[in-house]
Amino acid sequence: MKIQEPKKLPSGNYNIYLRLGGENYSITKTTAAECKAEAQLIKSEYLAGRRKRRIDITLGDAVDKFIFSRSKVLSPSTINGYKCIRKTRFQTYMDDSICDIKDWQKVINDEVEDGVSAKTLKNAWALVCSAMNYAGQTPPAVKLPQVVQSTRPWLDVEQVKTFVKAIHGHPCEIPALLALHSLRRSEILGLTWDKVDLKRQLIRVEGSAVIGDGNKLTYNETNKTKKSRRVVPIMIPELKSALEAVPEAKRVGQIYAKNPNLIWEQVNRICEKNGLPPVGVHGLRHSFASIAFSADVGMTEREVMEIGGWDDFNTVHKIYEHLSDKNRQEAAQKFTAFFMNADGKADDPQKSQQNKAL
Repeated sequence: MKIQEPKKLPSGNYNIYLRLGGENYSITKTTAAECKAEAQLIKSEYLAGRRKRRIDITLGDAVDKFIFSRSKVLSPSTINGYKCIRKTRFQTYMDDSICDIKDWQKVINDEVEDGVSAKTLKNAWALVCSAMNYAGQTPPAVKLPQVVQSTRPWLDVEQVKTFVKAIHGHPCEIPALLALHSLRRSEILGLTWDKVDLKRQLIRVEGSAVIGDGNKLTYNETNKTKKSRRVVPIMIPELKSALEAVPEAKRVGQIYAKNPNLIWEQVNRICEKNGLPPVGVHGLRHSFASIAFSADVGMTEREVMEIGGWDDFNTVHKIYEHLSDKNRQEAAQKFTAFFMNADGKADDPQKSQQNKAL
């Protein structure tokens, strides 16, 4: 096989990737000439049957190389997240050859001792494993701390009513109401006025904007998934009124062009002032499902999935299960109240419990 020209990595080093006889060889050197010479030596030794495979690349260069290889196909926010991991995690070992690191469990344990959360560590290790695979090195088996799945807070039907009243006239009213129509933050940031049809009361969700390098917004014509490109009807009257209140001369470009993190901060501040759980933007998206599944609306799972742009039923089922748990609790309380009232013991079970305590 012909040896390719060395590629310059973000670290400043040069790399050549070889594949010989089904095995991967990654060569990283400080200069292009050294890199190519080493590659030629490896190829010659391999052809002569004298080459013993060794991946001579530092952990940092392996991660850099992997990130560089994916920079054209992954979203800017994902690449930005990878670069953040590269700068902050496993720093003690980034300059060590991946072949020289013998105790990878200690690498994990050191991060745990530094107070890194289980979820952050899981994501960081996944990047390291991908980088090692890309460099031709089989990732070792390690034990990671267990990630405790937390339930994302959302607003129920009555809480949503309180929230909608509280945000009336607030600078975050339009983006918050868009989130209550199931739009993700990236979709809100990428939404332009030409995608809003006020006459027909429809929103075309096409394109997105995410935070990339240097915390700058990067606009994409694509969405998170194929199902994310959708038409969402304007269902909350307050959103229609808020959009119509914007002068026609200003209905150009992005609907929301302020700091992306400002929406999250303002939404949670309003929630705190009104005794609501701090749901953030994504919690409002899930709150859309709580309204849709409520007895007052009664959308089907497929309708919720199509309007919300979910690719499959898994996420929808999870949301529905949370709501079902709440509904079951309410149903059980009503069932208990029925028997309490039938015996003339109390008007509600809570009063009965209070009386017993007295």
